[in-house]
Amino acid sequence: MASYQIANLLEKMTSNDKDFRFMATNDLMTELQKDSIKLDDESEKKVVRMVLRLLEDKNGEVQNLAVKCLGPLVNKVKENQVETIVDSLCANMVSNNEQLRDISSIGLKTVISELPQSSNSLVPNVCQRITGKLSNAIEKEDVSVQLEALDILSDLLSRFGDLLVPFHDLILKALVPQLASARQAVRKRTIVALSHLLTTCNNNSYNKVIEHLLDGLEKPQDQSMVRTYIQCLAAICRQAGHRLCNHIERVMFLLNQYSHRDDDELREFCLQACEAFVQRCPEAIMPHIPSIVDLCLKYITYDPNYNYEADDGDGGVAMDMEDDEDIDSEEYSDDDDMSWKVRRSAAKCLESVISTRHELLEDFYKTLSPALIARFKEREENVKSDIFHAYIALLKSTRPIGDDMVHDPDSMEQVPSSISMLQDQVPMIVKAVQPLMREKSVKTRQDCFLLLRELLNALPGALSNHIDQLMSGIHYSLNDKNSTSNMKIDALGFVYCMLGGHNPQVFHPHIKTLVPLVETAVFDPFYKIATEALLVLQQLVKVIRPLNIQTNFDFTPYVHPLYSSTLQKLRSPEVDQEVKERAIACMGQIIANMGDVLQQELNTCLPLFMERLRNEVTRLSSVKALTMIAASPLRVNLSPIIAEVVPVLGSFLRKNQRALKLNSLTLLDTLVTHYHQLIDDMLLRNAVSEVPPLLSESDLHVAQLSLVLLTSVARHQPQALIGVHEQILPEVMTLVRSPLLQGSALNCTLNLFQALVHANLPGLSYRHLLNMLMYPLNNQQPGHQLHKQAYHSLAKCIAALTLQVPNEAVAVAREFLREIQNRRSDAHLVFYLLTIGEIGRHFNLNSIDSLAQIILNCFSASSEDVKGAASHALGAIAVGNLTHYLPFILNEIEAQPKRQYLLLHSLKEVISSLSTSKHGLEQLLPSVPSIWAELFKHCECSEEGSRNVVAECLGKLVLVNPEELLPQLQMALRSESHLMRTAVVSAIKFTISDQPQSIDPLLRQCIGQFLFALQDPEPAVRRVALVAFNSAVHNKPSLVRELLPELLPQLYSETKVKKDLIREVEMGPFKHTVDDGLDIRKAAFECMYTLLEQGLDRVDIMQFLEHVQAGLKDHYDIKMLTYLMTARLAVLCPSAVLQKLEQFVDPLRATCTLKVKANSVKQEYEKQDELKRSALRAVAALLQIPKADKNQHLAEFLSLIRSSSELQPLFESVQKDSSVLTNSNADSLSMDQS
Repeated sequence: MASYQIANLLEKMTSNDKDFRFMATNDLMTELQKDSIKLDDESEKKVVRMVLRLLEDKNGEVQNLAVKCLGPLVNKVKENQVETIVDSLCANMVSNNEQLRDISSIGLKTVISELPQSSNSLVPNVCQRITGKLSNAIEKEDVSVQLEALDILSDLLSRFGDLLVPFHDLILKALVPQLASARQAVRKRTIVALSHLLTTCNNNSYNKVIEHLLDGLEKPQDQSMVRTYIQCLAAICRQAGHRLCNHIERVMFLLNQYSHRDDDELREFCLQACEAFVQRCPEAIMPHIPSIVDLCLKYITYDPNYNYEADDGDGGVAMDMEDDEDIDSEEYSDDDDMSWKVRRSAAKCLESVISTRHELLEDFYKTLSPALIARFKEREENVKSDIFHAYIALLKSTRPIGDDMVHDPDSMEQVPSSISMLQDQVPMIVKAVQPLMREKSVKTRQDCFLLLRELLNALPGALSNHIDQLMSGIHYSLNDKNSTSNMKIDALGFVYCMLGGHNPQVFHPHIKTLVPLVETAVFDPFYKIATEALLVLQQLVKVIRPLNIQTNFDFTPYVHPLYSSTLQKLRSPEVDQEVKERAIACMGQIIANMGDVLQQELNTCLPLFMERLRNEVTRLSSVKALTMIAASPLRVNLSPIIAEVVPVLGSFLRKNQRALKLNSLTLLDTLVTHYHQLIDDMLLRNAVSEVPPLLSESDLHVAQLSLVLLTSVARHQPQALIGVHEQILPEVMTLVRSPLLQGSALNCTLNLFQALVHANLPGLSYRHLLNMLMYPLNNQQPGHQLHKQAYHSLAKCIAALTLQVPNEAVAVAREFLREIQNRRSDAHLVFYLLTIGEIGRHFNLNSIDSLAQIILNCFSASSEDVKGAASHALGAIAVGNLTHYLPFILNEIEAQPKRQYLLLHSLKEVISSLSTSKHGLEQLLPSVPSIWAELFKHCECSEEGSRNVVAECLGKLVLVNPEELLPQLQMALRSESHLMRTAVVSAIKFTISDQPQSIDPLLRQCIGQFLFALQDPEPAVRRVALVAFNSAVHNKPSLVRELLPELLPQLYSETKVKKDLIREVEMGPFKHTVDDGLDIRKAAFECMYTLLEQGLDRVDIMQFLEHVQAGLKDHYDIKMLTYLMTARLAVLCPSAVLQKLEQFVDPLRATCTLKVKANSVKQEYEKQDELKRSALRAVAALLQIPKADKNQHLAEFLSLIRSSSELQPLFESVQKDSSVLTNSNADSLSMDQS
């Protein structure tokens, strides 16, 4: 903006006309908010002077606008002008003019809120100028000046407390006396300021204030001082609780004393303080939890002015008598009655205890649950709401992770006894909630529905026997004219949850009541209610006529009313987008579940789906609804629209909308599977012609669904592939060559090849497809070798083809064997060996002379890939004929020590393949003794690689016959040979799976014997014991849950550097240090990392943190792991980390400031750079903890980072990466929820 324009505005600001002044000030603010504005020094002075002058303007609107100008102005002018603004505002703060004082206070708050966090010198200077003047203002006798000064100081300390460290003593000197002020408002604002100050001050200042408060409580001058000091302790704990842990014993002793005084306000503050300690000092408060719970239980019933027994006698009838309620409230809502605040504080404190102490869940169900249920009758609405929320916290704690958590025996959080106790208490809950669901209070009814929903989340099916009792409450909330929109939405949300969480037959007696209620809600004018009602209606359709179970319920009277209501919504053009989508889904469900009764209506309804399918806004919902209909076992007649649907779906495959592609592929596949007789070949061919571009490794999910569709077409309507297979198969072949094609996507590819052979189309015979699969091998370009995974994929594809033409199996195997004997290239050898193996897996090839010997000869090849392929092939052909080839492998293991490793891999292939199916197990079982005996001979072989394979084979064999073989492993644990013990403990790792297995009960009894090998004198045994422990914690935590108290000390012991495992090796003139304990420590820290995700609630977190902090100073590999752990701990247990923040910051700072030696190699620089990045990621995670930025150590480290030309760009990059990751996680979560 030009200086003459500024001058023009400034001139108008001096006008006598208030409108001119107002408009000019408004224009100035608009200009100041633009990034492009640049002011010279003279203009800056003039603008600042004028804005400060306008703060004294006689017109209030001009004053307010001038205050708003201060915000953008401080970011546009130089430091000296900001200081001028601050000085002027501070001077006005103590003015005799009350209006000027008020406007200056607002101005100072505005300036503080707009000061940039990252400024180097501006912020410290401004803060220092303000601080001294505020401290003086606080000591003034004028209360209004004190209040404003305290408010501003609180803002300042909250944002820039770490910059005011030199002034902390001065501020404390001004603040502490104000705790004794005669004015309650002054005391309250002093408490807020003090709590912000104590977040960033040094330990001496912190302890001085705490000692002052505790001394004051021990020798109080009066009761109001006691209340103030307890409030102050609670506020300090909320802001900087991690620092209060050292004083907790003394504090709790005093609180226990004062909580029994006959003073309701004091009781309330004591309970609030207890709540703060429970939340912010979780470890230190642990011994006091029982006494806090007792205190809360005592005061949650504290209501001296009311007799609940009279109400209990009236039962539920009293709830319906509105006049009686009004009389009651007049009689008992005495303004002087403060007891409700005591009860409310007790309820809130209990909620905090329940939310933070999951390990006491069973005790809570014995003591707290009945007490809370008994208090649902509370007369004060707000207190009742808090009691409900405390019980909701209990229900949430019962099932903290995942949908099936409470039924999962393998969770570290398993709480079966608390579940059974909750089950026993359900009748009490329903009895207490039932009358409240008909109360006038909307808030109470909402809490009832929220609690019942959470009950169903914790205990699905819990209300099966209580639907009768709840129906009147549901009816009341949905029919009551006084119910708010939110009330109806909550009621419908509960009905939806209830319908989905119980057996449909439970609701059949109540359908007559439910249907009209939900139909009425569907036509509610508020779109959110209609949306929720349509969701409930869709669930109701599944309940009225479930397709997965047989019922005797007569659903026919409800079909047409449901259909008509939904049709009306579906046709309505003016409804909200969400309502349209829900109406489409609901109609899809109605047709899918009741279409056989709606034959006449299909001609009306199905064309409507076509209309919605062609509409860009509703097409995805329509595809999903049609998929539901097409998949229905009723086989609804889709002939009116199928000829139109297929081309539209084909066009959707071209759209750049992933969800639409995926759902369109699913619908096409469903139509081809169930309605292929109605689809014209040409129509389907046109749709299928859109598939080739989707067969790409860039999106394997889309590719997989495309393969499924092509397989269905080849099976049910192969003629539709004629003419388009020439475009499809090259893309399939490209996919087969991809290293990413594995698992289910590879299986879908195999299914497609089998379906193509079976279809016997021209140009797609067995030999045609075989040649096509061999083409990439025979036409490899120099420098463009196939990926190793591609050989496996090609081999499996050829075996899949051969399964459809069994008489070709031996001939093709012979053909490939001749190629092996001709000694083609290594790539050809790998391919032919793998393919023979895959064919031999499904067919008996013992008619081929010398097959096993020729494969065995390939063990002598120079290429490791050829050796691996030969080993795999030998094992695979043995799967096809165990009696012939297994003895051969076992003999060779004995006879050929040099080939032992490869032969053991062949044996592993046999065991792995046959142990996955019932038929395979039947084949394998007779041979187990001979295999077991052979393996045990080699447990002590000198080569570690062979021992590892032996251990894996032993573990997999134990799964075949656990009753006999597991005791043999246990006996071998007593062996004097450390190699035998290593193999046995390693073997146990392979018996642990994340899926339920028959061995689990046996493992649960004896797993401790294997894991206590952590005490073995031999390091190698301890290392494999740690690996087995890690596997158990990760895959099946229930196995080790009860052993953790004994195992954790041994685990922690292995995280320490042991000098007896460090040795020096001379390498010519140099000495090199070798740490033989490094691998063990890495295994220990990896196990700790797994415990983070699976069992942290069973761990003493402070002890855990000590060992993590020790790892921050260890070897490079362990540092990298502990940085990851630090970031994760900051999320999982922020309060505990905050208490130990200094111990985290110091080693992180040491890493970030370490300089690499000048003569170091490039790899050393890269290694150090990655270490710094990882350390900074941990710092970024620590900064996400609330109040962490107030910690002096971390604030100083952050300043160091920001002032370093090397660390600042690294830190910015790390923060950017972490924010992108957080956003993508949030996006994926929202996608999952949708």
